[in-house]
Amino acid sequence: MLDRTRQPAIKPLEDFDIQQPERLTMPNGVPLNILRAGNEEIVRMDILIGAGIWHQEQPLQALFTNRMLREGTKSMSSAEIAEQLDFYGAWMELSTSMNYNYLTLYSLNKHFAHTLAILGDMVKNPIFPEAEMQVTVEMNRQQFLVNSSKVDVMARKAFSHSLFGNQHPCGRHAILEDYGRLTTNHLKFFYQKFYHSGNCSIYLSGKVSDAIVSQVKEEFGTIPWGNVKKHEPLTPFAIPPYKGGRVFIEHPTAVQSSLRLGCPLMDRKHPDFASTKVLVTLFGGYFGSRLMSNIREEKGYTYGINATIASYPFCGYLAIATETANEYVEACINEVKHEMRRLQEERIPDKELDMVKHYMIGDMCRSYEGALSLPEAWIFIESASLEKNFFQTLAKRIASVTAEELRELAIKYFQPDNLLEVVAGKKM
Repeated sequence: MLDRTRQPAIKPLEDFDIQQPERLTMPNGVPLNILRAGNEEIVRMDILIGAGIWHQEQPLQALFTNRMLREGTKSMSSAEIAEQLDFYGAWMELSTSMNYNYLTLYSLNKHFAHTLAILGDMVKNPIFPEAEMQVTVEMNRQQFLVNSSKVDVMARKAFSHSLFGNQHPCGRHAILEDYGRLTTNHLKFFYQKFYHSGNCSIYLSGKVSDAIVSQVKEEFGTIPWGNVKKHEPLTPFAIPPYKGGRVFIEHPTAVQSSLRLGCPLMDRKHPDFASTKVLVTLFGGYFGSRLMSNIREEKGYTYGINATIASYPFCGYLAIATETANEYVEACINEVKHEMRRLQEERIPDKELDMVKHYMIGDMCRSYEGALSLPEAWIFIESASLEKNFFQTLAKRIASVTAEELRELAIKYFQPDNLLEVVAGKKM
């Protein structure tokens, strides 16, 4: 009989392994990655286009080029696209990152041929109609106005701008006037330059049959499509010297203030990244972290506070974010610095470190355990230009890092006396 009065023994994960995709190169050169998993009659298809915010010449250009793909093609209107996807029980997501645009289709297997044809038409034959463009821009403009009055948005933008400046893609943000400057010609230019078979890759996951693979090859892999040209690698942008210090954005009617604190860190390819990720998780990356235990549980200054390593091409930084009552701003900042210094001066207890390690490895397992979440791992690796064994290496380093190594990393990378402090809220 199972003794439910005793906690089951914790068994460390011996080997972190993610299912490898079948990798094919279709006749026109497009890479096809296949993950056959799951028993449900559903398939997910991701198209990665090597064009994101990093590549745009006009603010909002990458975002709206991708978003407008579903607003009309040479053979279907936006209403017909939406109606067909709804009729076949499919779901389409269009998203933009720093260096990629993504199209993600979720479809029932029995209707995949139909939904694939719709996706193919969207990718290869968009017309960027002026009327739909104006509606889409106006909707997003109104959302921009709403968001611009929120202290968390104000703090986030000011933080990245202070780190990277106006000329870097990570520090350059759209302003209200940019919505009026954007034209369909900007979108057509971006589309012609980047949307072609020489600048994309495809992921298939779920209950993928041979018939589905053949259909994808027929639609996207037989002949070149788009204005095919040589793929251009990302080029670095200059980052201004780090200054630290306080930046305040006043919001006279704000009930609470939004805080963004941080300093430069490494990108994901740096040899210290995995170990520093453990340090930042212990510091503020999960519910039982040092920041949560102190600032939320003990002091009651906030409902939540988190710290993370934000990674972008060629750069990364430590980001600490929270919202608190206006009168607790200084106290919150002081406690963040206090917890940084503790990690620099005191050895982390073994029990706490073990708990963080188990949490991090368990979180990795949960993130990629489902048939339709598996491609996220490999899309992440491709979009960040990482080695294929990145997750295995990360898991091993998480398991092996010591308390003394983490203390040395805190001394090396944390800057409690020279943090960038961004506060958006009411002046006290």
